[in-house]
Amino acid sequence: MNGRADFREPNAEVPRPIPHIGPDYIPTEEERRVFAECNDESFWFRSVPLAATSMLITQGLISKGILSSHPKYGSIPKLILACIMGYFAGKLSYVKTCQEKFKKLENSPLGEALRSGQARRSSPPGHYYQKSKYDSSVSGQSSFVTSPAADNIEMLPHYEPIPFSSSMNES
Repeated sequence: MNGRADFREPNAEVPRPIPHIGPDYIPTEEERRVFAECNDESFWFRSVPLAATSMLITQGLISKGILSSHPKYGSIPKLILACIMGYFAGKLSYVKTCQEKFKKLENSPLGEALRSGQARRSSPPGHYYQKSKYDSSVSGQSSFVTSPAADNIEMLPHYEPIPFSSSMNES
């Protein structure tokens, strides 16, 4: 015995290490299938409808005179911008749905990383939170946990904000 008491529960599960998912990660066949499915669904069910809707709204606003058309190119530049913004808004709106699909995969390192990453992001970085005493997955650790980024930062002094003044002579 090394002088330390072991407070782990005898039948507690030992958490598996989080797989390293980096730029050199090669997805499995099942993950590739889900990537393709997410790409198709986000395009057809989110990007195309949002791009078309934003273009219709933009054209309506130009027709009513609320937005002005370009003297040389007409409404085309604003419609292209609305289409691009709708496309990316559709892609971004599907991210959470796609993450849930990856979390449901059984033998996926990417799904495992997403599932375990969700627990770490439950509190903002640099903030302390107290685990429940009934949480068996963290037994043997301290009850106060911080994010990894907060471990390397010293405690900074707290300063009160300075009120904003729009006038230069009130300093």
